[in-house]
Amino acid sequence: MRASNSEYYGAGDPFGVEGDFITAPEISQMFGELIGMWLTDLYLRQNSPANCHYVELGPGRGTLAADALRAMAKFEFAPPVHFVETSEALRAQQLQNVPRAAFHDRIESLPTDGPLLVVANEFFDALPIRQLILTHAGWRERVVVRDRGTKFAAMPGSYPMDGSVPAAFQNSPVGSIFESSPDAAAIMYELATRIATQGGAILVIDYGYTQPALGSTLQAVKTHDYADPFLDPGTCDLTAHVNFLELGNLARMRELVVSGPTTQGVWLSALGIGQRALALAEASPDKRDDIFIARDRLVKTGEMGTLFKVLAAHSADWPVPEGFGGPVV
Repeated sequence: MRASNSEYYGAGDPFGVEGDFITAPEISQMFGELIGMWLTDLYLRQNSPANCHYVELGPGRGTLAADALRAMAKFEFAPPVHFVETSEALRAQQLQNVPRAAFHDRIESLPTDGPLLVVANEFFDALPIRQLILTHAGWRERVVVRDRGTKFAAMPGSYPMDGSVPAAFQNSPVGSIFESSPDAAAIMYELATRIATQGGAILVIDYGYTQPALGSTLQAVKTHDYADPFLDPGTCDLTAHVNFLELGNLARMRELVVSGPTTQGVWLSALGIGQRALALAEASPDKRDDIFIARDRLVKTGEMGTLFKVLAAHSADWPVPEGFGGPVV
């Protein structure tokens, strides 16, 4: 999965109508604007700390950052911008939208001189996963092999992995699959450690689950449709659902305060996406229908509003963020 996605994202721009999939920032400017306001609210209530940095993990085209930074600038908040991105093709696009961005291959090179405001929108879902499958001989890791030398396929390995599965799942039916993402866990733990030391917050928006579950969530998307994840690796987007429970627990291990997860629809509504849509529609009556369609796609049940979850974690000396627990408005 790591090699396939590295080749896929390194080849060019997969986003938008002409690409393979559309992310929330490409649907509407409201998404990035509200994230920018959310970050600004935290910053101002923390009494505008010096050397505060905006960090985005896997920033796509840079659309989210451009919209967020534009909203932040209205309150004279213009932090240094740091993108964690390894694709040279995407870096070129991101520079067009955010010319002042500094790039990092790894989170270890992020600045250490001040608070970090980290945004991870549809980042963790693209990280490699590990799958264990229960066979008649016990739990084994699912490994990828070539099927008759032409096609890739998954099959159980031979090494016992029973000790890697939580006790609650040990007596599951044969064929059950347990997923984990060591990469996601390592990145979240490192960021939580940095935020606990430097101050700041992290905002995670992605599709995933909030309680322990079994089953394979690996999927491939190409030209806005599902594809075979084992066919032509490197030509489609491979993702898996994010374990929000684990991310929150890792943040708590570093004594961060965790908010959520809640649904994207509840979160955006609590931040005022309804009012923002009305304001945009009044300013551009000819785009009124498109604005409301985009709003609904972001917040409605059955759309991204329930599929996507939102989690935040902040250092203990920072204020509690907005958007969690509020009513849908």
